[in-house]
Amino acid sequence: MIGSRCRDIEPKEAYENIFGYMILNDVSARDIQFRDGQWTRGKIMDTFAPTGPCLVSKEEVGAPHNLRMLTTVNGEVRQSSSTSNMIRKIPEIVSILSQGVTLEPGDIIATGTPAGVGVFQKPEPKLLQPGDVVEMWIENIGTIRNHVITIE
Repeated sequence: MIGSRCRDIEPKEAYENIFGYMILNDVSARDIQFRDGQWTRGKIMDTFAPTGPCLVSKEEVGAPHNLRMLTTVNGEVRQSSSTSNMIRKIPEIVSILSQGVTLEPGDIIATGTPAGVGVFQKPEPKLLQPGDVVEMWIENIGTIRNHVITIE
């Protein structure tokens, strides 16, 4: 989470503008994304992008690029990785975003998701269903638990 207003910053300045970290469950409606041909609507549905379990200061988290992470669905491991595998590191992400928009205190930046996304599972996709329980854990931050529901 951004802690201070910033715009057009260099990667080396990014940590000065970060307050802390939390988990964001980057839920996607892939059917909508694939049908629309872009990602916006498939990322903004009701109940998507839950965060938590708390906001942890950057000092408490420590080195953010060496944290273990795990996602399970109904107890089955779907993603097991480390933030060391991020394609772009946090300072680069913050810098790139600040080139196009002023970042304000409280802004949340989703950094992406590790391998293991359900729609790309082989031999068959493993899509979330109503009633499923998704748990995400990141070392030094905690665990967030969400129940998949259907919105009428």
